Amino acid sequence: MNAANRIPVTVLTGFLGSGKTTLLNRILTESHGQRIAVIENEFGEIGVDQELVINAEEEIFEMNNGCICCTVRGDLIRILGNLIKRRDKFDRIVLETTGLANPGPVAQTFFVDEGMRQEFALDGIVTMVDALHFEQQLADSEETRTQVAFADVIVLNKTDLVGAAELDGLERRVRGINALARIVRADPGQRACVPMGAVLGIGGFDLARALEYKPTFLQPEYPFEWAGAYEFAAGDHALAMSAGPDPLMNVVVCEALAGEDLDPLKAAERVFTLFSTAADPVPAGTQLAPELRMRTLDLQHRGDFRFELRIESQGSYWLFTQHLPAEFSLRVLGHDGTEMTPRVQRAFDPGHSHDARVASFSLETDRPISAVRFQTWLRHVLETQGTRLYRMKGFLNFDGIDERVVIQGVHMVVDTTSLGPWGDRAKRTQLVFIGRELDRELLARGFDELADAGN
Repeated sequence: MNAANRIPVTVLTGFLGSGKTTLLNRILTESHGQRIAVIENEFGEIGVDQELVINAEEEIFEMNNGCICCTVRGDLIRILGNLIKRRDKFDRIVLETTGLANPGPVAQTFFVDEGMRQEFALDGIVTMVDALHFEQQLADSEETRTQVAFADVIVLNKTDLVGAAELDGLERRVRGINALARIVRADPGQRACVPMGAVLGIGGFDLARALEYKPTFLQPEYPFEWAGAYEFAAGDHALAMSAGPDPLMNVVVCEALAGEDLDPLKAAERVFTLFSTAADPVPAGTQLAPELRMRTLDLQHRGDFRFELRIESQGSYWLFTQHLPAEFSLRVLGHDGTEMTPRVQRAFDPGHSHDARVASFSLETDRPISAVRFQTWLRHVLETQGTRLYRMKGFLNFDGIDERVVIQGVHMVVDTTSLGPWGDRAKRTQLVFIGRELDRELLARGFDELADAGN
Protein backbone atom coordinates (compact mmCIF):
# COMPACT_ATOMS: atom_id res chain seq x y z
CA MET A 1 0.00 0.00 0.00
CA ASN A 2 1.19 3.52 -0.80
CA ALA A 3 2.64 5.18 2.30
CA ALA A 4 0.19 8.05 1.99
CA ASN A 5 -2.75 5.64 2.18
CA ARG A 6 -1.66 3.85 5.34
CA ILE A 7 -3.72 4.44 8.46
CA PRO A 8 -1.89 6.69 10.95
CA VAL A 9 -1.68 5.39 14.51
CA THR A 10 -0.95 7.50 17.58
CA VAL A 11 0.12 5.62 20.72
CA LEU A 12 -0.83 7.41 23.93
CA THR A 13 1.14 6.29 26.97
CA GLY A 14 2.18 7.48 30.41
CA PHE A 15 2.20 6.12 33.93
CA LEU A 16 -0.99 5.50 35.89
CA GLY A 17 -2.99 8.67 36.45
CA SER A 18 -0.88 10.88 34.23
CA GLY A 19 -3.91 12.06 32.23
CA LYS A 20 -4.03 9.79 29.18
CA THR A 21 -7.81 9.40 29.16
CA THR A 22 -8.28 13.14 29.70
CA LEU A 23 -6.12 13.87 26.66
CA LEU A 24 -7.94 11.17 24.70
CA ASN A 25 -11.27 12.84 25.46
CA ARG A 26 -9.86 16.16 24.26
CA ILE A 27 -8.75 14.53 21.03
CA LEU A 28 -12.24 13.11 20.54
CA THR A 29 -13.98 16.46 21.11
CA GLU A 30 -11.63 18.97 19.46
CA SER A 31 -12.48 20.35 16.01
CA HIS A 32 -9.61 18.77 14.08
CA GLY A 33 -11.82 17.25 11.38
CA GLN A 34 -10.56 13.70 11.87
CA ARG A 35 -12.61 10.62 12.69
CA ILE A 36 -10.89 8.66 15.45
CA ALA A 37 -11.00 4.96 16.25
CA VAL A 38 -9.89 4.16 19.80
CA ILE A 39 -8.14 1.10 21.19
CA GLU A 40 -8.12 0.89 25.00
CA ASN A 41 -6.03 -1.39 27.17
CA GLU A 42 -7.40 -2.07 30.65
CA PHE A 43 -5.44 -3.32 33.66
CA GLY A 44 -7.87 -5.04 35.99
CA GLU A 45 -10.93 -7.22 36.22
CA ILE A 46 -13.42 -4.37 35.81
CA GLY A 47 -13.07 -2.27 32.67
CA VAL A 48 -14.01 1.33 33.48
CA ASP A 49 -11.83 3.26 31.06
CA GLN A 50 -14.16 2.70 28.13
CA GLU A 51 -16.99 4.39 30.02
CA LEU A 52 -14.71 7.34 30.77
CA VAL A 53 -14.09 7.87 27.05
CA ILE A 54 -16.81 10.07 25.61
CA ASN A 55 -18.39 10.03 22.15
CA ALA A 56 -16.73 6.81 21.15
CA GLU A 57 -19.36 4.14 21.68
CA GLU A 58 -19.02 2.66 18.20
CA GLU A 59 -15.31 3.17 17.65
CA ILE A 60 -13.81 1.80 20.86
CA PHE A 61 -12.06 -1.56 21.14
CA GLU A 62 -10.85 -3.01 24.43
CA MET A 63 -7.94 -5.24 25.33
CA ASN A 64 -8.37 -6.63 28.85
CA ASN A 65 -5.22 -8.70 29.12
CA GLY A 66 -3.84 -6.75 32.03
CA CYS A 67 -0.37 -6.63 30.51
CA ILE A 68 -0.28 -5.29 27.00
CA CYS A 69 3.39 -6.22 26.62
CA CYS A 70 2.73 -9.96 27.02
CA THR A 71 0.17 -10.49 24.30
CA VAL A 72 0.36 -7.26 22.35
CA ARG A 73 1.21 -8.69 18.94
CA GLY A 74 -1.56 -11.26 18.80
CA ASP A 75 -4.28 -9.19 20.45
CA LEU A 76 -3.36 -5.94 18.73
CA ILE A 77 -3.07 -7.54 15.31
CA ARG A 78 -6.50 -9.14 15.79
CA ILE A 79 -8.12 -5.80 16.68
CA LEU A 80 -6.32 -3.90 13.93
CA GLY A 81 -7.45 -6.56 11.48
CA ASN A 82 -11.04 -5.88 12.51
CA LEU A 83 -10.51 -2.14 12.07
CA ILE A 84 -9.19 -2.57 8.53
CA LYS A 85 -12.61 -3.93 7.57
CA ARG A 86 -14.12 -0.60 8.69
CA ARG A 87 -11.48 1.52 6.97
CA ASP A 88 -14.04 3.96 5.56
CA LYS A 89 -15.39 4.90 9.00
CA PHE A 90 -12.29 6.55 10.52
CA ASP A 91 -9.19 8.53 9.59
CA ARG A 92 -6.84 7.74 12.46
CA ILE A 93 -6.36 5.31 15.34
CA VAL A 94 -5.44 6.37 18.87
CA LEU A 95 -4.20 3.51 21.04
CA GLU A 96 -4.17 4.24 24.77
CA THR A 97 -1.96 1.82 26.68
CA THR A 98 -2.35 0.84 30.30
CA GLY A 99 -0.19 2.93 32.62
CA LEU A 100 1.94 -0.11 33.45
CA ALA A 101 2.82 -0.85 29.83
CA ASN A 102 6.14 -0.61 28.08
CA PRO A 103 5.25 1.10 24.77
CA GLY A 104 8.13 -0.56 22.94
CA PRO A 105 6.34 -3.80 21.97
CA VAL A 106 3.34 -1.75 20.85
CA ALA A 107 5.49 0.28 18.48
CA GLN A 108 7.39 -2.82 17.44
CA THR A 109 4.20 -4.40 16.10
CA PHE A 110 4.06 -1.84 13.29
CA PHE A 111 7.58 -2.68 12.13
CA VAL A 112 8.13 -6.42 12.56
CA ASP A 113 4.78 -7.63 11.23
CA GLU A 114 4.60 -7.37 7.44
CA GLY A 115 0.81 -7.09 7.31
CA MET A 116 0.72 -4.28 9.85
CA ARG A 117 3.54 -2.42 8.11
CA GLN A 118 1.57 -2.45 4.86
CA GLU A 119 -1.68 -1.14 6.35
CA PHE A 120 -0.63 1.16 9.21
CA ALA A 121 1.86 3.94 9.84
CA LEU A 122 2.99 4.64 13.41
CA ASP A 123 2.61 8.42 13.57
CA GLY A 124 4.27 8.65 16.96
CA ILE A 125 4.25 7.93 20.69
CA VAL A 126 2.85 10.61 22.99
CA THR A 127 3.82 10.19 26.64
CA MET A 128 1.96 11.95 29.43
CA VAL A 129 3.99 12.98 32.49
CA ASP A 130 2.35 13.74 35.84
CA ALA A 131 4.23 16.86 37.00
CA LEU A 132 3.38 16.27 40.65
CA HIS A 133 4.18 12.55 40.93
CA PHE A 134 6.82 11.96 38.24
CA GLU A 135 9.84 11.69 40.55
CA GLN A 136 8.10 9.19 42.80
CA GLN A 137 6.90 7.16 39.82
CA LEU A 138 10.37 7.22 38.30
CA ALA A 139 11.83 5.81 41.50
CA ASP A 140 9.15 3.12 41.82
CA SER A 141 8.76 1.97 38.22
CA GLU A 142 11.10 1.27 35.33
CA GLU A 143 8.07 1.57 33.01
CA THR A 144 7.97 5.32 33.70
CA ARG A 145 11.51 5.76 32.37
CA THR A 146 10.80 3.53 29.35
CA GLN A 147 7.63 5.45 28.47
CA VAL A 148 9.60 8.71 28.42
CA ALA A 149 12.54 7.19 26.52
CA PHE A 150 10.36 5.92 23.65
CA ALA A 151 8.33 9.13 23.29
CA ASP A 152 8.24 11.37 20.25
CA VAL A 153 6.23 13.96 22.18
CA ILE A 154 6.19 14.38 25.97
CA VAL A 155 3.28 16.27 27.55
CA LEU A 156 3.95 17.73 31.00
CA ASN A 157 0.52 17.53 32.60
CA LYS A 158 -0.94 18.86 35.88
CA THR A 159 1.42 21.82 35.68
CA ASP A 160 -0.77 23.80 38.07
CA LEU A 161 0.19 21.47 40.93
CA VAL A 162 3.87 22.46 40.98
CA GLY A 163 5.76 25.75 41.04
CA ALA A 164 7.61 27.31 38.11
CA ALA A 165 11.04 26.26 39.40
CA GLU A 166 9.86 22.68 39.95
CA LEU A 167 8.41 22.58 36.45
CA ASP A 168 11.68 23.78 34.94
CA GLY A 169 13.52 21.13 36.93
CA LEU A 170 11.07 18.48 35.77
CA GLU A 171 11.64 19.44 32.15
CA ARG A 172 15.41 19.12 32.62
CA ARG A 173 14.88 15.73 34.26
CA VAL A 174 12.74 14.52 31.36
CA ARG A 175 15.19 15.96 28.84
CA GLY A 176 17.96 13.98 30.50
CA ILE A 177 16.08 10.75 29.71
CA ASN A 178 15.00 11.73 26.19
CA ALA A 179 16.95 14.58 24.61
CA LEU A 180 15.21 14.39 21.23
CA ALA A 181 11.51 14.32 21.99
CA ARG A 182 9.41 17.44 21.76
CA ILE A 183 8.27 18.61 25.21
CA VAL A 184 4.89 20.34 25.50
CA ARG A 185 3.53 21.89 28.69
CA ALA A 186 -0.21 21.47 29.17
CA ASP A 187 -2.24 24.58 29.90
CA PRO A 188 -2.07 25.05 33.70
CA GLY A 189 -5.71 26.11 33.72
CA GLN A 190 -6.98 22.87 32.20
CA ARG A 191 -5.72 19.30 32.44
CA ALA A 192 -4.22 17.71 29.34
CA CYS A 193 -4.97 20.84 27.29
CA VAL A 194 -2.46 21.00 24.43
CA PRO A 195 -2.69 22.02 20.75
CA MET A 196 -3.93 19.09 18.67
CA GLY A 197 -1.11 19.68 16.21
CA ALA A 198 1.33 18.80 18.97
CA VAL A 199 -0.03 15.28 19.44
CA LEU A 200 -1.61 14.36 16.08
CA GLY A 201 0.25 14.36 12.78
CA ILE A 202 3.63 14.12 14.47
CA GLY A 203 5.21 12.84 11.29
CA GLY A 204 6.45 9.40 12.19
CA PHE A 205 7.86 7.36 15.06
CA ASP A 206 11.61 7.84 15.48
CA LEU A 207 12.87 4.32 14.80
CA ALA A 208 16.54 5.36 14.94
CA ARG A 209 16.12 6.66 18.49
CA ALA A 210 14.26 3.50 19.51
CA LEU A 211 17.12 1.36 18.21
CA GLU A 212 19.64 3.53 20.05
CA TYR A 213 17.74 3.09 23.31
CA LYS A 214 17.13 -0.61 22.69
CA PRO A 215 19.31 -2.23 19.99
CA THR A 216 17.10 -5.33 19.95
CA PHE A 217 13.97 -3.27 19.22
CA LEU A 218 13.30 -4.95 15.87
CA GLN A 219 13.73 -8.44 17.24
CA PRO A 220 10.23 -9.87 17.81
CA GLU A 221 9.10 -10.32 21.38
CA TYR A 222 6.88 -13.28 22.14
CA PRO A 223 4.33 -14.12 24.85
CA PHE A 224 6.19 -17.36 25.63
CA GLU A 225 9.66 -18.04 26.99
CA TRP A 226 10.55 -21.47 25.62
CA ALA A 227 9.97 -23.88 22.75
CA GLY A 228 11.13 -27.43 22.20
CA ALA A 229 10.65 -29.84 19.29
CA TYR A 230 10.14 -33.50 20.17
CA GLU A 231 9.99 -36.67 18.09
CA PHE A 232 6.91 -38.52 19.36
CA ALA A 233 5.81 -42.03 18.58
CA ALA A 234 2.09 -42.67 18.34
CA GLY A 235 0.54 -43.30 21.74
CA ASP A 236 0.14 -41.70 25.16
CA HIS A 237 2.79 -39.36 26.54
CA ALA A 238 2.72 -36.83 29.38
CA LEU A 239 3.77 -33.43 30.67
CA ALA A 240 4.93 -33.70 34.29
CA MET A 241 5.70 -30.64 36.41
CA SER A 242 5.65 -29.11 39.87
CA ALA A 243 4.19 -25.89 41.26
CA GLY A 244 6.14 -22.80 40.23
CA PRO A 245 6.06 -19.01 40.44
CA ASP A 246 2.78 -18.75 38.52
CA PRO A 247 -0.45 -20.63 39.40
CA LEU A 248 -1.26 -20.95 35.69
CA MET A 249 0.83 -21.91 32.67
CA ASN A 250 -0.12 -21.31 29.05
CA VAL A 251 1.14 -23.93 26.59
CA VAL A 252 0.72 -24.88 22.95
CA VAL A 253 1.44 -28.34 21.57
CA CYS A 254 1.32 -28.49 17.78
CA GLU A 255 2.64 -30.43 14.84
CA ALA A 256 5.92 -29.28 13.27
CA LEU A 257 5.54 -28.31 9.62
CA ALA A 258 7.99 -29.58 7.05
CA GLY A 259 8.66 -26.10 5.68
CA GLU A 260 9.80 -24.83 9.07
CA ASP A 261 12.85 -27.14 9.21
CA LEU A 262 12.46 -27.34 13.01
CA ASP A 263 13.35 -23.64 13.19
CA PRO A 264 11.96 -22.28 16.50
CA LEU A 265 11.59 -18.75 15.09
CA LYS A 266 9.54 -19.92 12.11
CA ALA A 267 7.30 -21.95 14.39
CA ALA A 268 7.04 -19.05 16.83
CA GLU A 269 5.66 -16.76 14.13
CA ARG A 270 3.01 -19.37 13.38
CA VAL A 271 1.74 -19.78 16.95
CA PHE A 272 2.31 -16.46 18.77
CA THR A 273 -1.22 -15.20 18.05
CA LEU A 274 -2.65 -18.20 19.90
CA PHE A 275 -1.33 -16.80 23.17
CA SER A 276 -3.55 -13.72 22.91
CA THR A 277 -6.70 -15.82 23.20
CA ALA A 278 -8.47 -16.67 26.45
CA ALA A 279 -8.65 -20.23 27.74
CA ASP A 280 -10.26 -21.74 30.82
CA PRO A 281 -7.74 -23.43 33.14
CA VAL A 282 -7.68 -27.23 32.91
CA PRO A 283 -6.79 -29.41 35.93
CA ALA A 284 -4.09 -32.05 36.21
CA GLY A 285 -5.08 -35.25 34.47
CA THR A 286 -6.59 -33.48 31.48
CA GLN A 287 -5.72 -35.08 28.16
CA LEU A 288 -4.08 -32.71 25.69
CA ALA A 289 -3.69 -33.21 21.96
CA PRO A 290 -1.54 -31.45 19.34
CA GLU A 291 -3.59 -28.58 17.91
CA LEU A 292 -3.32 -24.90 17.05
CA ARG A 293 -4.88 -23.91 20.35
CA MET A 294 -3.55 -22.49 23.60
CA ARG A 295 -4.25 -24.46 26.78
CA THR A 296 -3.99 -22.98 30.28
CA LEU A 297 -2.73 -25.51 32.83
CA ASP A 298 -4.04 -25.11 36.38
CA LEU A 299 -1.10 -25.34 38.80
CA GLN A 300 -2.66 -23.61 41.80
CA HIS A 301 -2.13 -26.38 44.34
CA ARG A 302 1.10 -27.61 45.88
CA GLY A 303 2.67 -30.82 44.72
CA ASP A 304 3.21 -32.45 41.34
CA PHE A 305 1.03 -32.28 38.23
CA ARG A 306 0.67 -34.55 35.24
CA PHE A 307 -1.16 -33.79 31.99
CA GLU A 308 -1.71 -36.56 29.47
CA LEU A 309 -0.62 -36.04 25.87
CA ARG A 310 -2.26 -38.16 23.18
CA ILE A 311 -0.26 -38.48 19.92
CA GLU A 312 -2.21 -40.01 17.05
CA SER A 313 0.66 -40.40 14.57
CA GLN A 314 4.42 -40.47 14.79
CA GLY A 315 6.22 -37.24 13.95
CA SER A 316 7.82 -34.03 15.15
CA TYR A 317 5.84 -31.77 17.48
CA TRP A 318 6.47 -28.39 19.12
CA LEU A 319 5.86 -27.56 22.76
CA PHE A 320 5.66 -23.82 23.55
CA THR A 321 5.53 -22.79 27.22
CA GLN A 322 4.70 -19.44 28.73
CA HIS A 323 7.53 -19.81 31.27
CA LEU A 324 10.87 -21.58 31.25
CA PRO A 325 10.54 -25.33 31.97
CA ALA A 326 13.07 -25.15 34.82
CA GLU A 327 10.77 -22.82 36.76
CA PHE A 328 8.21 -25.64 36.99
CA SER A 329 10.51 -28.68 36.79
CA LEU A 330 8.71 -29.46 33.54
CA ARG A 331 9.50 -32.82 31.96
CA VAL A 332 8.14 -34.46 28.81
CA LEU A 333 7.64 -38.18 29.35
CA GLY A 334 7.53 -40.78 26.61
CA HIS A 335 4.96 -43.55 26.36
CA ASP A 336 7.23 -45.74 28.53
CA GLY A 337 7.54 -43.07 31.23
CA THR A 338 11.13 -42.06 30.49
CA GLU A 339 12.06 -38.38 30.20
CA MET A 340 12.46 -37.17 26.61
CA THR A 341 15.04 -34.71 25.30
CA PRO A 342 13.96 -32.17 22.67
CA ARG A 343 15.64 -32.40 19.27
CA VAL A 344 15.70 -28.59 19.13
CA GLN A 345 14.98 -26.04 21.84
CA ARG A 346 15.15 -22.29 22.29
CA ALA A 347 14.62 -19.86 25.16
CA PHE A 348 12.95 -16.61 24.11
CA ASP A 349 13.73 -13.34 25.82
CA PRO A 350 10.30 -12.09 26.90
CA GLY A 351 11.58 -8.53 26.53
CA HIS A 352 9.95 -7.34 29.72
CA SER A 353 9.76 -8.06 33.40
CA HIS A 354 6.93 -7.99 35.88
CA ASP A 355 7.00 -6.71 39.40
CA ALA A 356 4.90 -9.26 41.25
CA ARG A 357 4.34 -6.72 44.00
CA VAL A 358 2.29 -4.56 41.62
CA ALA A 359 -1.24 -5.83 41.21
CA SER A 360 -4.73 -4.77 40.30
CA PHE A 361 -7.99 -5.80 41.92
CA SER A 362 -11.53 -4.55 41.99
CA LEU A 363 -14.40 -4.11 44.43
CA GLU A 364 -18.05 -3.68 43.53
CA THR A 365 -21.54 -3.73 45.00
CA ASP A 366 -25.10 -3.21 43.81
CA ARG A 367 -26.09 -1.69 47.15
CA PRO A 368 -26.02 2.11 47.47
CA ILE A 369 -23.39 3.43 49.87
CA SER A 370 -23.34 6.37 52.24
CA ALA A 371 -21.36 9.33 50.91
CA VAL A 372 -20.29 10.30 54.45
CA ARG A 373 -19.14 6.78 55.35
CA PHE A 374 -17.32 6.49 52.03
CA GLN A 375 -15.39 9.70 52.70
CA THR A 376 -14.33 8.36 56.12
CA TRP A 377 -13.27 5.02 54.66
CA LEU A 378 -11.41 6.64 51.76
CA ARG A 379 -9.55 8.96 54.14
CA HIS A 380 -8.38 5.94 56.12
CA VAL A 381 -7.32 4.12 52.94
CA LEU A 382 -5.22 7.08 51.81
CA GLU A 383 -3.65 7.51 55.23
CA THR A 384 -2.65 3.85 55.50
CA GLN A 385 -1.96 2.84 51.88
CA GLY A 386 -1.89 6.02 49.83
CA THR A 387 1.87 5.97 49.18
CA ARG A 388 1.56 2.46 47.70
CA LEU A 389 -1.62 3.23 45.76
CA TYR A 390 -0.62 4.05 42.19
CA ARG A 391 -4.12 4.46 40.83
CA MET A 392 -7.75 4.26 41.87
CA LYS A 393 -10.68 4.75 39.54
CA GLY A 394 -14.30 3.79 39.23
CA PHE A 395 -17.92 4.81 39.74
CA LEU A 396 -19.85 5.54 42.95
CA ASN A 397 -23.52 4.93 43.65
CA PHE A 398 -24.33 7.12 46.65
CA ASP A 399 -27.48 6.52 48.69
CA GLY A 400 -30.19 9.09 47.95
CA ILE A 401 -28.24 10.76 45.11
CA ASP A 402 -29.24 10.03 41.51
CA GLU A 403 -25.84 11.03 40.18
CA ARG A 404 -23.29 8.76 38.53
CA VAL A 405 -20.12 9.86 40.30
CA VAL A 406 -16.72 9.01 38.82
CA ILE A 407 -13.72 8.82 41.15
CA GLN A 408 -10.08 8.99 40.04
CA GLY A 409 -7.04 8.98 42.28
CA VAL A 410 -3.27 9.02 41.97
CA HIS A 411 -1.41 8.28 45.21
CA MET A 412 -2.87 10.70 47.78
CA VAL A 413 -4.67 12.93 45.28
CA VAL A 414 -8.31 12.00 44.62
CA ASP A 415 -10.94 13.75 42.54
CA THR A 416 -14.65 13.07 42.06
CA THR A 417 -16.96 14.44 39.39
CA SER A 418 -20.56 13.81 38.36
CA LEU A 419 -21.44 12.29 35.00
CA GLY A 420 -25.10 13.15 35.45
CA PRO A 421 -28.08 10.87 36.22
CA TRP A 422 -27.71 7.09 36.00
CA GLY A 423 -30.48 6.89 33.44
CA ASP A 424 -31.05 3.32 32.29
CA ARG A 425 -27.64 2.12 33.53
CA ALA A 426 -27.54 -0.33 36.42
CA LYS A 427 -26.65 1.56 39.60
CA ARG A 428 -23.44 0.01 40.89
CA THR A 429 -20.34 1.09 42.79
CA GLN A 430 -17.21 -0.19 41.05
CA LEU A 431 -13.66 0.55 42.21
CA VAL A 432 -10.37 -0.55 40.64
CA PHE A 433 -7.15 -0.33 42.66
CA ILE A 434 -3.65 -0.60 41.18
CA GLY A 435 -0.70 -0.47 43.52
CA ARG A 436 2.32 -2.05 45.11
CA GLU A 437 1.85 -4.45 48.02
CA LEU A 438 -1.65 -3.20 48.81
CA ASP A 439 -3.47 -4.87 51.68
CA ARG A 440 -6.23 -6.35 49.57
CA GLU A 441 -7.99 -8.12 52.43
CA LEU A 442 -8.14 -4.95 54.52
CA LEU A 443 -9.52 -2.94 51.62
CA ALA A 444 -12.13 -5.58 50.80
CA ARG A 445 -13.22 -5.90 54.44
CA GLY A 446 -13.63 -2.13 54.80
CA PHE A 447 -15.53 -1.92 51.53
CA ASP A 448 -17.88 -4.74 52.54
CA GLU A 449 -18.63 -2.98 55.83
CA LEU A 450 -19.26 0.19 53.87
CA ALA A 451 -21.72 -1.57 51.57
CA ASP A 452 -23.48 -3.26 54.51
CA ALA A 453 -23.81 0.05 56.35
CA GLY A 454 -25.35 1.67 53.29
CA ASN A 455 -28.04 -0.98 53.02
